[in-house]
Amino acid sequence: MNDSPESSSSAAHRAQDEDDTSSQQPGFFARMFGVASQSENAEAPPREAEAHHPAGSAAHAAISVYNLRRMRLDDVAVPRAEITAVPVDTDLPDLVEVFRTSGYTRLPVYEGTMDTPVGLVHLKDIALTYGFNGGHESIALRTMLRPLLYAPPSMPIGVMLQKMQTDRTHMALVIDEYGGVDGLVTLEDLIEQVIGEIEDEHDVEEDKLWSEESPGCWVARARASLDEFEQAVGLDLTEGLDDEEIDTLGGLVFVLTGRVPARGEVVVHPAGPEFEIVDADPRRVKRLRVRLPKEAAE
Repeated sequence: MNDSPESSSSAAHRAQDEDDTSSQQPGFFARMFGVASQSENAEAPPREAEAHHPAGSAAHAAISVYNLRRMRLDDVAVPRAEITAVPVDTDLPDLVEVFRTSGYTRLPVYEGTMDTPVGLVHLKDIALTYGFNGGHESIALRTMLRPLLYAPPSMPIGVMLQKMQTDRTHMALVIDEYGGVDGLVTLEDLIEQVIGEIEDEHDVEEDKLWSEESPGCWVARARASLDEFEQAVGLDLTEGLDDEEIDTLGGLVFVLTGRVPARGEVVVHPAGPEFEIVDADPRRVKRLRVRLPKEAAE
């Protein structure tokens, strides 16, 4: 057995290094940024890969790291004009109606104008305080506000993810150089840029690109095949349109408007059907509701 001071010292240093390593394991975002820092000079992944990456693949990982470091809040934020918010003096029936029609569980609250935000209100707080059966008109909304995060549009989405994780906050307002509200981002919006679209119980099932909500009314994914949807509903949706390269329902809506329509917008087809945008971000449409004309539905 070798009990020399040199060997004992070396073993002690190795043990100390192992203890330091095990006690200082970085978190998820730190590990992601560590990977990114080793490849700062790497070329950005092609946009084709972003649209078709298989989950768990090396391409997906590369895109996730790239998005964390290079994408900014203004790349993913909901524009100011599309933000659903309420004034601080809103009464309870009106507030409940906004929650009901928007489908959101969190709403920004402002005083006077949207440029003077005072916090956010959570549907759970309203339900637990005032119940689910109504009976109240007045509401002390100001006392129920939760804090909001504020950030410049140039902030990388990875930095904001870390901030939200630290502050346990799911919503942030993007503030312009003059202090005005420029947009809104949520935790889900940011995570989707890393791991892909997140579906919830209100979304169309993964194996179904569309479902009939009621006679003549369909809820569909924007990536649903236009040809297959036309066969399902028995209606030609490309007749009279100049663009013959339309493959999806989302592509059809884009051709009809010439832009990415906003959430809640209704686009009317020349043949009569209406396309209501159920879910969208500034870059793409995700889900839409298709209402057929009465004669077509029958």
